[in-house]
Amino acid sequence: MKKETIDQHDKKLDTKYQISWCPGCPNFRILEAAKLAITSLINQGYKQTDFAMATGIGCHGKIFDYLNISGFYGLHGRAIPTAIGLKLGNPNLNIIAFAGDGDTYSEGLQHFISAGKHNADIALFVHDNQSFSLTTGQPTPTSEKGFKNKIDIHGEKPTNPINPLMLALSSGITFIARANARDPQQTAKIMEQAIKHKGFAFVEIIQDCVVFNVPINNRDKNMYYLDKTPTTKEEAIKLIQEYDYNIGDGKIALGVFWQEQRPTLEDQFPQLQNIIKNKVQGWKGLKR
Repeated sequence: MKKETIDQHDKKLDTKYQISWCPGCPNFRILEAAKLAITSLINQGYKQTDFAMATGIGCHGKIFDYLNISGFYGLHGRAIPTAIGLKLGNPNLNIIAFAGDGDTYSEGLQHFISAGKHNADIALFVHDNQSFSLTTGQPTPTSEKGFKNKIDIHGEKPTNPINPLMLALSSGITFIARANARDPQQTAKIMEQAIKHKGFAFVEIIQDCVVFNVPINNRDKNMYYLDKTPTTKEEAIKLIQEYDYNIGDGKIALGVFWQEQRPTLEDQFPQLQNIIKNKVQGWKGLKR
């Protein structure tokens, strides 16, 4: 198969819609990383039509308009069940879900936790800017303590943020990683690993917000890449807990923190295995 260059395939992954993110928003770089990852997979034999996506509601969700693959806009907090629905409808597709920190860890928290239990073969990419930026800066569960906003009665968030990676590990999610939106090349490599993983893959993408959460920005100096994936949960926990999502000097590890193989949701249904085995496009092609 003739390989396409990144630039050539970027054009096929482009859409006609004008991008409306704020100038300088790291979502531009996440979009670039997604295109790099998909292009790399296409050069390995995947087809553009092999991919489909689900998104939630938020700044991240606009990626649906700018990335030329099939999919659905979900409801707020419902990117994960929408993605699982796509996978159950056609398990031969590579399903990607894009969501935000408010989208995933507020309204969608129960779906995030359950995803670890079910282990559907999908990849979730969470754009985490630690604020509800589309609705002009309300706090999310990952917003730093002291985050100034119009919601809390004292004008700032009084509680500590959650650690999504710790939550993912305790929920049994089988692929857990963190990336930096400002490094699209490395983010693309992590995205590609997540898509290839057989089971539920979760990648948190740390991004700045250039308008509604400026104090948390510019964390690159604290970031470093893991040399290898931890082989024990004790080691993974130690690395995950280095960053508490507050403003400070704590180290922020990037890379894959945990990966294991476990039977997937699709493995439990003979009908889905039949669709996968016969490479038919969903239930209509299934012989009864």
